[in-house]
Amino acid sequence: MKLGIADRARKTAQWFKRKFVSGGIVLLYHRVGELASDPQLLTVKPQHFAEHLEIVKKKCNPVSLKELVGGLKHRGLPEHPVVITFDDGYADNLVNAKPLLQRYGVPATVFVTAGYVGSSREFWWDEIERLILAPAFLPETLQLDGLNGRSLMWELGKQDPHQADGYQSWNVQLSENPTPRHTLYRSLCELLRPLPEQSRVDVLEYIQKWAGVGSAGRSTHLPLTSDELTRLDQRGLVEIGAHTCTHALLSSLSKAEQKEEVQYSKKVLEEILGHAVSSFAYPFGGRVDYNAETIEVVRQAGFELACANFPGTVWRRSDCFQLPRLLVRDWNGATFEGWLSEWVND
Repeated sequence: MKLGIADRARKTAQWFKRKFVSGGIVLLYHRVGELASDPQLLTVKPQHFAEHLEIVKKKCNPVSLKELVGGLKHRGLPEHPVVITFDDGYADNLVNAKPLLQRYGVPATVFVTAGYVGSSREFWWDEIERLILAPAFLPETLQLDGLNGRSLMWELGKQDPHQADGYQSWNVQLSENPTPRHTLYRSLCELLRPLPEQSRVDVLEYIQKWAGVGSAGRSTHLPLTSDELTRLDQRGLVEIGAHTCTHALLSSLSKAEQKEEVQYSKKVLEEILGHAVSSFAYPFGGRVDYNAETIEVVRQAGFELACANFPGTVWRRSDCFQLPRLLVRDWNGATFEGWLSEWVND
């Protein structure tokens, strides 16, 4: 029995929808863990991450980053492709995230800040939290001289030794600063963001001495070691990408400095892993955090694609060196599903 015109058209549309997906989305995570305080909102609880993966498997089709880009170019992807990515290179990507990725069979890309691999120091934004928000007592005044050619001073005043415990839920999305410490924390994050790595280290070491706090990082906040990075890379489920050497604000650097950050990060990771690293993510990743020179440097370094950090869908004609990503927060399954549905149309 021959199909009518309407039936043939419907079947053709169904086949086309299966074969030629219009676009995909890339999700951006940082950490999976349980933390008492998370002022930058970078951490997703393991239970919530498991719920996210279950929903992605149920409502979408998880693919690797390379599969997404290649499939869109050649029109060969399933409906609603979704990619999981992580930035920075925290050790909990191996300890907490990878077992859940394995349980659900979901691939991911982890963009690693190469210069922090094996470091006993925390990432600088975590270090500011450790030095400013965590201690029971701090001196009443902090003065920094010569920072960006200025002398800066903050008055903290007398402090309640229990005040840190009372503001563990505070985060940078809240408009108010409940104490002078929180004002200082915000100020230091803004000041250190564009600085070269050595200048950041100098400031943090000065604050360590001022606060009377040691230099060793918290075990819950450490970056991956070389061995952990190798284990994360094993069995092919997780791809390792580069994220510069020092998490530099690339648009604030000269082209020569950008080359050093980008090329050396690739070299370091490839020496550890013993194979090529072909994916890159811009630190911070907003449109003002990298520039045309940066894209040229990343291309010339031999990377095949690069991820940014602004919302959007990846289409067939998307720039493979400015792939948009959707930042995921610590949402429960219901909230995540509702949010995801706004980006994935049935």
